[in-house]
Amino acid sequence: MKVPLLDLHAQFQGIRDEVLAAIGRVCDAQRFVLGPEVEALERELARVAGTRDAIGVSSGTDALLVALMALGVGSGDEVIVPTYSFFATAGSVSRLGARAVFVDIDPATFNIDPDAARRALSARTKAIIPVHLFGQSAEMAEVTSMAREAGIAVVEDAAQAIGARYRDQPVGSLGTLGCFSFYPSKNLGACGDGGLVTTNDQALAERVRLLRSHGASQQYRHEVVGGNFRLDALQAAVLRVKLPHLPAWTACRQANAARYRQLFAERAPEAPVRLPVEAPDRTHIYNQFVLRVPARDALRAHLAAAGIGTEVYYPLPFHLQPCFASLGYRRGGLPEAERASAESLALPVFPELSEEQQRYVVEQIADFYHR
Repeated sequence: MKVPLLDLHAQFQGIRDEVLAAIGRVCDAQRFVLGPEVEALERELARVAGTRDAIGVSSGTDALLVALMALGVGSGDEVIVPTYSFFATAGSVSRLGARAVFVDIDPATFNIDPDAARRALSARTKAIIPVHLFGQSAEMAEVTSMAREAGIAVVEDAAQAIGARYRDQPVGSLGTLGCFSFYPSKNLGACGDGGLVTTNDQALAERVRLLRSHGASQQYRHEVVGGNFRLDALQAAVLRVKLPHLPAWTACRQANAARYRQLFAERAPEAPVRLPVEAPDRTHIYNQFVLRVPARDALRAHLAAAGIGTEVYYPLPFHLQPCFASLGYRRGGLPEAERASAESLALPVFPELSEEQQRYVVEQIADFYHR
């Protein structure tokens, strides 16, 4: 049996005609950059995020970058970042000449450890980026309380977490700014790159809109130096087709996660795996279903030989990346992230995954540990 990590073909077949019609609509209009499709998507996504404004941008990476630019982050500033995340979280800070200050994670949820973040505060701290990793919110009450006390901004990295909630509030509405990705592997994925910035601060929203179009308030008049962070109308049109399906797709991912728990209990009760932890005050939308396992690399090779796709998110935390060596971090300095990097393994959890496929995955894991 073949079980891919993600099957975008299966998703596309159910919405093929709608997607092609939306693409045709944009081609007929010949409005390819920003315009009415993007504006309509922004209104629809603002309702999903529960924010006053939603600004479409070119990618999740650019969402982080332009959010930090809007806050004035630059040389001499520090931004607190969990060391365990996708590279864009830290790379966006460095690209602006600021210093990324890496902190450890909560071993249960993989998200930022608020106590570690508090200890990392300094007079130079400008912002903190809590990442809602794998589809579950960080501990935002502690993060936002700390930020208010310190007078710093909170930039939510919600790239993997559209639709997730913290104490019944949507992620992206809890901090100063929220950043989302529509990379094709996300729960709401475009046909290419796309991103979003959300905020309840009107002045920051206007700043983001200015910066995403080279800082121009009108054609050829540039108030500030911005960038080309505009969302394509083709991507917006595709996302508008997919958005109404998102609640059902999320429910399928959550059902698949629940089925994994049942199957591990029934068919692999002695396998030494730790399943994802769902915090009681949060809604997990399972962009990834990440185990913690011993002999991770050997297990992954065993599953690959059985036709099962997996992925390691993430094999090397930021503080051990070669490009950040000058910051002075050493192996052993952030131990929870280092352990997670050695133990984490993502299993298929996409909405169209069948019970038979899940049963096969769990049986293969049980077989590996009982050989």
